[in-house]
Amino acid sequence: MKLSVRAGLAGIAAAAVALGVAEIVAVVTGPLSSPLLAVGGVVVDTVPGTVKDAAIAVFGTHDKTALITGTVILLALYAAAVGVVALRSWRIALAGVVLFTGVGTAAALTRHDAGLTAAVPSIAAGVAAMVALRYLITLAVAASPAETRSLVTVGGEDGALAETRPSAPFPDDSRRRFLIGLGVTAGIAVAGGIGGRFLTSRRAVTAARKAVVLPPPVAVAPTVPAGAQVQGVTPYVTSNKDFYRIDTALYPPQVDPSSWQLRIHGMVRNPITLTWEQLLQRPMVSRYVTLACVSNEVGGDLIGNALWLGVPVKELLDEAQPLPDADQTVSRSADGWTCGTLTAVLRDGRDALLAIGMNGEPLPVGHGFPVRMVVPGLYGYVSACKWITEIELTRFADFDAYWVPRGWSAQGPVKTESRIDTPRDGATRKPGPLTIGGVAWAQHRGISRVEVQVDAEPWREATLAPVVSADTWVQWSYQWQATPGNHTIQVRATDSEGQTQTSTPAPPPPDGATGWHSIRISIE
Repeated sequence: MKLSVRAGLAGIAAAAVALGVAEIVAVVTGPLSSPLLAVGGVVVDTVPGTVKDAAIAVFGTHDKTALITGTVILLALYAAAVGVVALRSWRIALAGVVLFTGVGTAAALTRHDAGLTAAVPSIAAGVAAMVALRYLITLAVAASPAETRSLVTVGGEDGALAETRPSAPFPDDSRRRFLIGLGVTAGIAVAGGIGGRFLTSRRAVTAARKAVVLPPPVAVAPTVPAGAQVQGVTPYVTSNKDFYRIDTALYPPQVDPSSWQLRIHGMVRNPITLTWEQLLQRPMVSRYVTLACVSNEVGGDLIGNALWLGVPVKELLDEAQPLPDADQTVSRSADGWTCGTLTAVLRDGRDALLAIGMNGEPLPVGHGFPVRMVVPGLYGYVSACKWITEIELTRFADFDAYWVPRGWSAQGPVKTESRIDTPRDGATRKPGPLTIGGVAWAQHRGISRVEVQVDAEPWREATLAPVVSADTWVQWSYQWQATPGNHTIQVRATDSEGQTQTSTPAPPPPDGATGWHSIRISIE
C-alpha cells in the first residue's frame, strides 16, 4: 500500500473519529449541534430551490438520507486530501482541520435557538481529528519502506513531519501497527456514532409519546363507506408508517408535551397561550383529511389520507380575535420553520385542525408530535406546520414564510389532480377485461368526475368509489376490454366546481405540478 493511500485513509479515519466524538458530545448539547446535522441543516436552508426540487424528485421521502450520505462522502474526500497534505506540511493539514472545525461550529451556531454550547461538539471533533490524524500519519510513515519513507519526526521549517536521512527498513510489524491503529480509530468512530445515536434516542420523547392518552372526540368522523377501496389502488387510509414525510428537519424536534406551549399573538385583540393540558381539555373532533405535498410530481406518491384528531383552529382564532387586516396566519415550528396561511381559509368553516392524533395514535414524532396543523385544501408548505409552538397573526405584505423567498407562491391551494395506480407503467397484461384504477383529489372541493383515455380513443367516464367527504381523495375505476398491442392510458379529473385539470405540463414550482398522468402498457 502506497504511503499516500495510507495517509488518505488516516485522514478519513481521523474525520470518522471526529464525527463519533461529536455525536457523544451532542447528546448533552442537543442533536442539532452535531456538525453533520448542523451543516446539513445549513445546506437545506441555503441550497437553491431548484436543487431541493430535484432532490425530492429523485429521492422522494429519502431526500434527507441522500443529503447526509452526500455530506459524508464529501467530508471523506476532504479528509483524505488533508491526510495526504499532512505528509508535506503539518501546518497546512492543521489548517484544514481548523477549517473543518470552523464550518461545523458556524453551522451549529446558526441553528434555531442555538446557544454557545452548540459549538462544543464541533470543537471537540476538531481536537479529536488533530490527535487521531497525527497518530495515524506517524504510523503510516513508520510502515513505509526506507526508499519511500520521508516522515519520521516532527520538524522542518514549514512544520512538516520530515526527515531527510533515509533509515533502515522497518519490520512488517510497523504495517501491522498502522492497520491496528486504523482499526482502533474506526472502533472509536463506530462506538461514538452508535453510542451517541443510542443515547440521543434515549433522551427523545418516545416515552412521553407512549404515555399520551388521546381524549375521545366530541364529533366523530364519518365511517369509511363500503366500497371506498378499489382493488389494486393504494389504500384509502394511509398508515402512519407509509405516510409521506417531506420537511426541512434532518432530525425531528423532540418536544416534550409537559413543556409544550402554543402562543397565539400578533395582530389579535386577545393573545392566548395554551399548555398541553389546556389543549387536551378542549373539545376534540376527528376528521379524515388528505394531505398533499406541493413538490409532488404528476403521478407522484407524496400524498396520503389519514384520520386526524384535534381542536378546530377556527375556535382558537375566534377567541384570539384577529384584527381585520391580519390576512396571514404564520405558524412556527419548534425548529424555527414557518408557513403562512390565508387567515380567511382557517375561519371559513373547513376542518382545519390543531391535530394531536393520527389514525388513532398520538402523532408520530416525524409527523409533528405533540401538535401539528392540518388544513384541508392547502398544500403542506403553507399549512401543515409540524411541531407547532406559535401562531402569529400578521399580513402577507409584512412577512414571507420559509418557502416564499425560495421561489414558491405565498398561497398554495391544492390543484385538481389524478393518478393511475393500476396497472403500473410498463406492465404487461393479457387481452380481455382489465380494470384501470387510481385516485383523484381536490381537497375541500371534491371530485365530480374522472375520465380515462386509451390511445386516441374518446375519453370515457370512470366509476367513482364512495368517500368520507370532499376533504379526502377518491378512488376510481374503469373497465377496459384490452386488445393486443402497446397502449397509452391517461387520466384527468374534474372537481365539484367544474374545473377540469389542465393537460399543460408544469413542474411543481411555484404552486404545484400540472398535467395528465399517463402510462404505457403492453397487452400480449
